[in-house]
Amino acid sequence: MVDDGKLAELEATARELRYHIVKMMGADKPHHFGGSLSIVELITALYFYKMRYDPANPAWDGRDRFVMSKGHTVPTQYAALAKLGVLSMEDLPSLKQLGSVLQGHPNACMTAGLEACTGSLGQGLSFANGIALAARIRDLDIRVYCLLGDGELHEGQIWEAVMGSSTHQLDNLCAIVDRNGLKSQGKVDEAKRLEPLAQKWEAFGWRAISVDGHDLRQICDALDKAEVVTGKPTVIIAKTVKGKGVAFMEGQFQFHNAPISQEQWQEAMRLLAADKEVA
Repeated sequence: MVDDGKLAELEATARELRYHIVKMMGADKPHHFGGSLSIVELITALYFYKMRYDPANPAWDGRDRFVMSKGHTVPTQYAALAKLGVLSMEDLPSLKQLGSVLQGHPNACMTAGLEACTGSLGQGLSFANGIALAARIRDLDIRVYCLLGDGELHEGQIWEAVMGSSTHQLDNLCAIVDRNGLKSQGKVDEAKRLEPLAQKWEAFGWRAISVDGHDLRQICDALDKAEVVTGKPTVIIAKTVKGKGVAFMEGQFQFHNAPISQEQWQEAMRLLAADKEVA
């Protein structure tokens, strides 16, 4: 259970990560601002509260595994890994540059701290299933976490993987859904309705927990609960706001993957710097 002191520390970390995400993206170049900002608290809770992870040895066999299935939001993971010291803060501005270790989608072959090459949406949960099954075969006491976008749930492979997870009773697996309600061209549920989402996962044999995806206490409590579930995998459905923390981006699908002007970037940095300093 997260105590008040740790909670305050996590909230400060989340504000810092938001600042670094927008700073590294900069102006006048298309980036996935919206989804990267909506998952900040989720990534913060995983890396700085829940996961067993040694930043000095990111390949440690006993580490918990994290698969960023919605690979386009990997800048948030880069920011977390840089704060941990796995990556260098000086590398962050090289995001999406030719030859950089920080590509726009995860490349586990060239970037320390990444577990999977993702970005072709729908495949990450299948990959996470494989890790969880391999851990069972190897008698490794680890947990596997997989972050999915709600728009990504429109992919049929996700539901094949969901059936596989429950069939094999992968209670060392926890999926997290970034339920921000928006995809690249509009509202998720206008394309294909997902609700009632928690009940659908439960019908497939999962334990479902719904949280406010920006409330770190709720997220940490849900991760704690998932850790003691036996006989089935757990999904945490996190209600979030796309573009969270930058007022003109919040709830706007247009910032899913788009450039912002120099003036917009400066305004975003001003807002995030003020939030970081005041809080």
